[in-house]
Amino acid sequence: MRFMFVGDSMTIGRAGDYTWRYRMWQHLGATLGGPFEIVGPRTGLYDDAAAPAHHAYADPDFPQESRRHLAGWGEGWQHMAPLIGPAAGAAGADVLLVSLGLIDLGFYTRADQTADNVRRFVAAARAARPAVRMVLLPVIPNVRARQDAPFAAEVDRFNELLAKAVADLTTDASPILLAARPASYDIDRDTYDGTHPNASGEHRLAGEFAAVLHQAWGIGGPYRGRHAGL
Repeated sequence: MRFMFVGDSMTIGRAGDYTWRYRMWQHLGATLGGPFEIVGPRTGLYDDAAAPAHHAYADPDFPQESRRHLAGWGEGWQHMAPLIGPAAGAAGADVLLVSLGLIDLGFYTRADQTADNVRRFVAAARAARPAVRMVLLPVIPNVRARQDAPFAAEVDRFNELLAKAVADLTTDASPILLAARPASYDIDRDTYDGTHPNASGEHRLAGEFAAVLHQAWGIGGPYRGRHAGL
């Protein structure tokens, strides 16, 4: 089974992070009970003091082949829609774990336009991999949403449209699941700047994807990361 992480700055992480991708790799290794691969065209982290392809993960023993992803700092649904088909096709991705949308709403597109890009993304992924499965995470409101009511309203509106897109687009051949915002996620405790996950936030994000995979598709098991359930 081949898993691909797709996301923005919350997923790529910055130099010195473990990343929720690392937490998910640990979880799959502990619970899947069989071989799996992490796939994607990129392996790096973001480093605002150097190049965006830094490789200084917090755990230097994180295997190179398991660092693969399709994530980028400042990249959203509109950026990933044209990339996902070639990336998923080349890697033979079976399951896409996707966390996107905050950067779109913050800098690029309205909620309705962002939702249109979700649909483009799904179509492109399926054109390359007709039986691909997807788990999509809704946008988690960040510190800007706390201070900017119109932006918070766009986040809420997009999450409604994302839920509708999942309901409209899921099929038996290529099912799509909508994850939930982790119930205990707190931007004051689980991020280092009001947006990007710290260690506890990484566990909570990985735990939400793990819960959906296990409960809906029987993939893996309950998440037992260090901060799970807190």
